[in-house]
Amino acid sequence: MAKATYKSAGVDLDLYRQAMARIPGLLAKTKCARVIDLPQGFAGLCRLDFPGPLFARNYVDPVLAACTDGVGTKLKVASAMGVYRTVGIDLVAMSVNDALCCGAEPLFFLDYVAMPKDDPPLLAELLEGVVAGCLEAQCALLGGETAILPDIYQPGDFDLAGFCVGVVESKNIINGKAVASGDSVIGLASTGLHSNGYSLARKVVFEIAGLSVEDRVEELGMKVGQALLTPTRIYVKPVRGILRYYAVKSVVHGIAHITGGGIRENLARIVPSGIRIVLDRHGWPVPPIFPWLQRLGDIDDAEMEQVFNMGIGMILIVSPFYAASIRKQLAAAGVESWVIGRAEASQQSGVVWSTDSSVSAVFDQ
Repeated sequence: MAKATYKSAGVDLDLYRQAMARIPGLLAKTKCARVIDLPQGFAGLCRLDFPGPLFARNYVDPVLAACTDGVGTKLKVASAMGVYRTVGIDLVAMSVNDALCCGAEPLFFLDYVAMPKDDPPLLAELLEGVVAGCLEAQCALLGGETAILPDIYQPGDFDLAGFCVGVVESKNIINGKAVASGDSVIGLASTGLHSNGYSLARKVVFEIAGLSVEDRVEELGMKVGQALLTPTRIYVKPVRGILRYYAVKSVVHGIAHITGGGIRENLARIVPSGIRIVLDRHGWPVPPIFPWLQRLGDIDDAEMEQVFNMGIGMILIVSPFYAASIRKQLAAAGVESWVIGRAEASQQSGVVWSTDSSVSAVFDQ
């Protein structure tokens, strides 16, 4: 009988070392002055502030914000396509966009990759996406973990989880409490499904409609796999730019990242007592991927709105006097936006839809 080894159990340490050797070069791409070198360290080190005066934040009462998320069953589409870089971007986006909602500046990101066996090229491609996301989010990839779990994951399977830590001055925390009657609700364009609703989307596209990732959909102008793998938009640069521009004034009163649960459920999380958000259901053009999915699966309107972002990936609730200026700044940053609603005083707090054209006209002012 052959002697038992780690390799015979499914973990090849030599291959693992090859995979690990690729990581330092990728991490180095995201290094900033805050990162402290700790070769062979068991943790990553990050200064809260910059060491030099040029970029110093000079925090008075800094508060750390922490977020974690994954990519979900969008990973199955990546596997079917054999394209893995974009889901790394999704991984970063889901956490840094959440941190942004309280006004935080992302400091650093950590990743967790789990797979059934070592696959250095696959790991490198996944991390290339994570690095691209971190660069877009202006945060450092400080470290992570690669877990080889042969008895948990089947060949071809893998999973991703991400963790973001950010910082915000206590007095600048955005929590929705400042939302007031008359505030404008600005919807920022998504790039498609982002990373939510893929269990339903995959069922509709691959089971009900019987399509493959290589089938071309003319109304989308691309193949199925391309449409489903479009990465989640990272809103850090444009929104942080707005927050810096209005550093003295309290202009942005609430921010909501539109993920699972859709627009109403996520927006309701930041609506204070005594305020109701009225949204114009026709206030923005819904990207074609959503009506395409709805038609393929014969999905009810309410189900679509509950599961998908419907073309709005993030919402800002702002002082109405600055809405036009904020939208101009977003456009300059390459993000399309629309005034899709307003806040009004109400004994019943929450989020409601309105299809009244006269109300919609008010939204556009």
